[in-house]
Amino acid sequence: MYTTKDGKEIFVLDGHTHFWDASPENQSNVHGEQFIDCFYAYHTNLSPPEHLWEKGRFQKYSADDIYRDLFVDGPDDMAIIQSTYLRDFYKDGFSSIERSTDMASRHPERFIVNGSFDPRDGQKALEYIHYMKETFNIQGVKMYTAEWNGESKGWALNDPEAYKCFELCEKLGIRNIHVHKGPTIRPLNKDAFDVHDVDHAATDFVNLNWIVEHCGLPRLDDFCWIATQESNVYAGLAVAMPFVHSRPRYFGEVMAELLWWVGEDKLLFGSDYAIWTPGWLVDQFWNYQIPEDISAERGGVQLTDEIKEKILGLNAAKLYNIDVAAKKAELGAAPVQIAAE
Repeated sequence: MYTTKDGKEIFVLDGHTHFWDASPENQSNVHGEQFIDCFYAYHTNLSPPEHLWEKGRFQKYSADDIYRDLFVDGPDDMAIIQSTYLRDFYKDGFSSIERSTDMASRHPERFIVNGSFDPRDGQKALEYIHYMKETFNIQGVKMYTAEWNGESKGWALNDPEAYKCFELCEKLGIRNIHVHKGPTIRPLNKDAFDVHDVDHAATDFVNLNWIVEHCGLPRLDDFCWIATQESNVYAGLAVAMPFVHSRPRYFGEVMAELLWWVGEDKLLFGSDYAIWTPGWLVDQFWNYQIPEDISAERGGVQLTDEIKEKILGLNAAKLYNIDVAAKKAELGAAPVQIAAE
């Protein structure tokens, strides 16, 4: 749990983390190498020097590593593990629900594991959604619209095949749809991460929560125009967060735009672990203030302590029906260990 300088304890729910295997042994082809190398470039370019990892550990880290980085050395109370398969690039998938669930089962009080599916798989996609719900009782899924699937180099949220899947998600009570709508990753197509399809899907599925990971960057304006009119669209701040260190003024512009357009109740913290670790992100975020001139242009919006607390955990807790007081009590009775067992 993150404790402020004045002793206040802040509940941190890290909404965007991964347990990936991008090791050379799991890479199917050069595209798997290109993908993780692009991630590593984000890591090395935007992290403080003292938080850089060597490449081998970055490609594949252990269950002990993620537990330590998030909960022992890091401030997280809980973390959502997002699944991303990329089966055209990785033999056993990049971040599979099975591998993540096995890891998370050691500390089920701290992890939520989301699934994923590819609507281009047709009937098999529908069957897989049933499998994930029945086997893992998932509450959410992660959509990767630029993922390759044979000859196809991407899909859209409003494709007919996708709508069949979302109808099933709604029926089964899988309400949280996380969607990567951010920077591209080599060799994927940048246009396949465009945010325009969020507008269609959010309008047509009002009972689903659409968490747009990376808040549409570098398409922030387009995202804000959509999210301000769709009450069920939320901004995930992964990828935006590290700019608090590397480009603090730009970070202020992003946060001011989101607060003015989208509002403090629809912004969700995500570290994007293991691209970045949450310890330094949360600390710098808590101590950050939007520059006065940027704030003044947007009605005086500010990052108050109350707003930061919402962003760091309370907003996501509502989406996942977490009773924060009860969870704090549960975690207080089972404190983190020095090393994962």
